[in-house]
Amino acid sequence: MAQLTLTSAARAAIARGRSRGLLLAGARPSARSLSAVSLPSAAHGNARTSYAQDRIRPRGGHPISALSTEAAPDNHADAAPADEREFQAETRQLLDIVTHSLYTDKEVFLRELVSNASDALEKLRHVQATGTLSGSPSGDGGEGSVPLEIRIETDEANNTLTITDTGIGMNQEGEMQMKEQLKDAGDADPFGEGIIGKFGVGFYSGFMVADKVNVRSKSAGKISEDNASIAETDEEALVWESTGSGKYSVSPLSEDIRQDRGTSVVLHLKPELSQYANESTVETILKKYSNFVGFPIYLNGNRVNTIDAIWLHDPKEVTEDKHSAFYKYVSHMYDEPLSTVHFRVDAPLDIKALFYIPSFHQEKYGMGRMDPGVSLYSRKILIEAKSPDILPEWCRFVKGVVDSEDLPLSISREKPQDTALVAKMRKALTRKIIAHLSKMMKKDMDKYRDEFYKEYAFFLKEGVCQDFESQKPLSKLLMFETSKGMAGELVSLDEYVSRCPPEQKDIYYLFAPSRDLALQSPYMEAFAKSNREVLFIYSAIDDFVMANLKEFEGRNLMSADRSEAEKEEGDKDQSTPSLSPAEATEFCAWFQNTLDSKVSKCKTTDRLSSSPAVVVDNESGALRRMMSIVETQEGGTSTGAMPLPKQTVEINPDHEIIVGLHRLKDADPVLAKVLAEQVLDNCLVAAGLLDDGRSMLPRLNDLMLCVVKSVDTSGAGEAEVPTEETGESSGSEEAKADAKAGKDK
Repeated sequence: MAQLTLTSAARAAIARGRSRGLLLAGARPSARSLSAVSLPSAAHGNARTSYAQDRIRPRGGHPISALSTEAAPDNHADAAPADEREFQAETRQLLDIVTHSLYTDKEVFLRELVSNASDALEKLRHVQATGTLSGSPSGDGGEGSVPLEIRIETDEANNTLTITDTGIGMNQEGEMQMKEQLKDAGDADPFGEGIIGKFGVGFYSGFMVADKVNVRSKSAGKISEDNASIAETDEEALVWESTGSGKYSVSPLSEDIRQDRGTSVVLHLKPELSQYANESTVETILKKYSNFVGFPIYLNGNRVNTIDAIWLHDPKEVTEDKHSAFYKYVSHMYDEPLSTVHFRVDAPLDIKALFYIPSFHQEKYGMGRMDPGVSLYSRKILIEAKSPDILPEWCRFVKGVVDSEDLPLSISREKPQDTALVAKMRKALTRKIIAHLSKMMKKDMDKYRDEFYKEYAFFLKEGVCQDFESQKPLSKLLMFETSKGMAGELVSLDEYVSRCPPEQKDIYYLFAPSRDLALQSPYMEAFAKSNREVLFIYSAIDDFVMANLKEFEGRNLMSADRSEAEKEEGDKDQSTPSLSPAEATEFCAWFQNTLDSKVSKCKTTDRLSSSPAVVVDNESGALRRMMSIVETQEGGTSTGAMPLPKQTVEINPDHEIIVGLHRLKDADPVLAKVLAEQVLDNCLVAAGLLDDGRSMLPRLNDLMLCVVKSVDTSGAGEAEVPTEETGESSGSEEAKADAKAGKDK
C-alpha cells in the first residue's frame, strides 16, 4: 500500500477529523462535504439530536450509530446478511419534517443530491491536490483513472432515478462528525444558527419523492495511522437502504452489482411522482438548478451542464461571444445585450455579479409587469430564481446572476437567511448599477440617450418615486425636453442647471400632453417674455417624479402653474383698453361670487399677455392623474372620480375678453355668467384638470347660437341667452323655427 506525504494544513485537518471520528476517507472536510460523503448520516441532520443517544447495540455487542453506515462485525465469515436497525425518535421526526414541511418545491431534491455529489467530487479533488491516492490518477485504468463526474440515469420502466458520483466515497470507520458539530452548536432552537449552513438536509429530501432509497458507496481511500498520508483501500462496497418509515439496513453490496469509486443514490419513486423518471423533466430541473456545477453532469449518457459559470471569471477574460451566449441563457431572449455589468465586491460580503441590460423590455408590449430578472446562486448552485430581494423593484429590467458563498441561507437553501445582510448587499448592487449608467451617460451620451434612456426612462422614474435611498443619484440620470431645445432633444437636470442664469433659484417645469400644447400654454407666456427655460414633461409619472424629487442641487423644482413662479414686468400697450385697479377688483369679486361653487379666489396677474385667465396652485392635478392611472389599471371607470376642488383663478385685466365681460356683467348678467363659466372651463382645460371636455358642449352650442342670431340679417330680434336653471336658450325654439324657415327658402 503506497503512502503519500500531506501538507501540514491537511495533516492538521485530518487530525481534527479523526479526533471527532470522521468516517471520511479524505482530508480537510468542507462545510457541505459531509452531506456527500457521510451517507444519510451526518449529511443532513439539522435537528438538535444527541447522536450519542442514537447508538444502538445489535447482536454481537458492537455499538453502531443509528444513522451510521458502519455494519456490525460479522461473526459468520461466509454470510453477510443485511443488518436491520431503527431510527431513533428524533431522526424519524427529522425525516418527517424534511419530507412534508421543509421544501417548497419537490423538484429541489435533485438539486440537493447533485450538490452532495459535487461536494464528494470536490473532496476527492482536494485529496488529489495534496497528493494522490495509491497508483497514478491517470494511469492504467485503476481507481485513479476514473474521471470526476456525475452520472444520472432515468428508468421509466422501473420508475427509478439514479444519481452517481465518482467522488471520495465512504467506508466503515469511526463515528460521525455530526455529533461534535451538534455539541458545538449548543442547546439553541431545533434548527439553530450553529447548524444551519454547516450541514444540509439534502439527502433526506430524496424521501419527498421516493418510497425507498438505496445508497451504494465505495471509498476512494483510507487515512493512515500517522495522519500523514492517504492510501488505497480494498474495502468492499456497502449498500444502505431505507423506506424512510423508521427502519434502515446496511449490508455489503451484492457481487452482481458493480460500484466503482464513489456513491450511487437510487430513488425508487412514488407512483404519483413518476415524472421524475422522465428524462425531459429531469433535464429541465438540472438546467434550472445545477447547470453550473463544476463537474460534468451526464443524463443518460448526454452531458447537461455545458454552459460555463462566467461570472466567476475575471471580467477582463470573458469574451463578447461568451457574454452573448450567457445573456441569452439567463434572459431567455434572443437579442444582444445593450450593456454588461460584471464585477466583484468584498464588502459587506464576497459577491460576484454579472448583470445585463437587454436592448428592449417587454412591459411596453402589453405583456404585463415583468418579474425580477436576477437569480441568486451560492457556489454555482441556484438558491432562488428571479429573486425579489437582491435588487429594488425598479431594476426588474436587469438580467443576470449574483453569487455569494458568504450569504447565510435558510435551512432549505431556498432563501437568504440574514435579511439585514441581504439589505446591505442590495444597496451595494444598486449602487454598482447606477454607477455603470452614470459612466455610460458621461462616456457615450448618444448610446445612453438614444438606446438606454429611450427604452428604460420609465424604470428610472419609478426608482425616483419608490427608492428613496437611490433618489439623488437616479435624478442625475433623468432627461427632459425643454422650451429652448428642439423637438426630441433631451437634456439632463445637470445640463439645465448649468444654463440657468445665476439669479434663477428654481427649476421650472410644465406638464402638457405634447410639446406643441406646452408651447401654446398660457403658463408659458411669462417665461417666453423673460426668456427663461422650462422643462417639458408629458406623462403622469413625470409629474410624480417632480413632486417626489422636490429639489435638485439646491434648487427647488417648481411647476409653471404656481402663483409664486417668477414673473418679470413688461411694458404695457397703452393703446389697448384695460381695467383700472378698481374695476379689476370689482370684476374679481363678481367672478368669484358668480362661480362660488367652483372658484375659491380670483385675482389679477401680469404673467399673461394673450390669454384671459389661468388657474394656479392646483394641488389636485398630479393626484387626479395618479388616481386615473390606478383606476385604469384596476379595470375601473371614471364614475368614482373624486370631485374637483375649488380653484384659484388669475385674470388678465388687459385682455379684451375680460374687459368686455366686465361691461356685459351689468348689461346682460345671464350671458355674462355663461361666458364666465366658459372662461373657467378654458382655464381647466389648459391646466389639464377638466375630466371630460364633453361637459362644455351644450354651453358652446348655445353661445354659437347667440352669435348666429346676433348677426342674423333677417332682423329676428335680440339674441336670446341660456337660462340659469336649464342652461338652454330661452329663445331656442324660435331660433330653430327661424333656421328651418331660412333653410326652406
